[in-house]
Amino acid sequence: MGFLNGLRLSARRALRSRVLRNFMLCFAVYTFLDALRIQRVITNTPPHDPSKPRKLERVYIAGMHYNSAGLIKEHWNGAVLELVDKLGRENVFVSVYESGSWDESKKWLRELDAELEKRGVPRNVVLDERTHQQEVEEDVPEDGEDRQGWIRTRRGKREMRRIPFLARLRNLTLRDLWRLSGEGEVFDKVLFLNDVVFTADDVLALLDTNRGLYAAACSLDFSEPPYYYDTFALRDAGGQAHLMQTWPYFRSRKSREALMAYRDAVPVRSCWNGIVAMQAAPFLAPEGKRLKFRAVADSLAEEQHVEASECCLIHVDNPLSGSLGVYLNPRVRVAYNGDAYRKTHPEGESWVSVWRAVVGVWEGRVRRWFSTDDVKEWVVRKRVQRWEEKGGKQEKGVDCLINEGQVLVWNGWAHV
Repeated sequence: MGFLNGLRLSARRALRSRVLRNFMLCFAVYTFLDALRIQRVITNTPPHDPSKPRKLERVYIAGMHYNSAGLIKEHWNGAVLELVDKLGRENVFVSVYESGSWDESKKWLRELDAELEKRGVPRNVVLDERTHQQEVEEDVPEDGEDRQGWIRTRRGKREMRRIPFLARLRNLTLRDLWRLSGEGEVFDKVLFLNDVVFTADDVLALLDTNRGLYAAACSLDFSEPPYYYDTFALRDAGGQAHLMQTWPYFRSRKSREALMAYRDAVPVRSCWNGIVAMQAAPFLAPEGKRLKFRAVADSLAEEQHVEASECCLIHVDNPLSGSLGVYLNPRVRVAYNGDAYRKTHPEGESWVSVWRAVVGVWEGRVRRWFSTDDVKEWVVRKRVQRWEEKGGKQEKGVDCLINEGQVLVWNGWAHV
């Protein structure tokens, strides 16, 4: 009897072991085939054809730089000149604002200015000598003085906020757009170029995102692949920050499925990520209704210790965001150095490896099953609610807010 029971037990164990092995084998095969399917979708997607006739558009190009001399020299200037030629010199205006760099940024932007002049391209290249150190150390407001963009931080002193400073500079890049509009010139799109490595064909592909129908279309940016860079501005279709900094990034099913299908228009609530194309119309509205970059109120930032990117708030304020949509285009990948650009554009291969597809799919599932941002979001919303109840104020861009403070310092910016 004992012998028979032992045989039965051994048989059950063997069966369970075979079932487990078969299950694991099927799981591995399924996972591998799914990764190959994802790669095939990417590699089989036809690249954007820059030679295809495009709708004639006038594009206002706005760029900002700070201590990016090497990138300007090696990549940016050449790409801008090629882009101007492809869009048509008569169809663009180039506005560049450089502020307070101590490297050779000014030298190389002067070269760009000279090249644009030779080609007869309308432009305005501003090289601002005022440094961050001057901004933060000269004319500091006294206690009790209400100065926009300055707050008392937990370090016990008045400090200049980073985001109002950046919003002001971004608006300075748009001054010629408003001036030219007043003189009767019409622009269809505004193209914002960060200090990134890109090609003219990248920009043409971005402009054609969703067949040109969008409130805003953004590239995807990298500094150290496979991690994407601009986490501060990107919000998925549900208004949430990224689930993970590697592919497939999003918690929102709507955003994630569009990304995994490698569509050129992944719906998001907000993005910036290196290069952004936007409809010009909201920026050209009458002064009182004109779309401009902004920060959240100083009192909200100071009293509740929250901050939001001006590049996220611009989509909250844009009246076209709801009707035309904001999209991330994963087919347009830019980078903050040449090596990162090459890694995200492998010759003849998918930019998402089999390993990254396997890890990304399952890491994303596990994170969605076992993690949530509900507590972080509740903390921020509660702080905004307290602030709004105090003075009848309102902040629409709650999704953009994070539990953080940022101030300008002599060599850049700092968390406080």
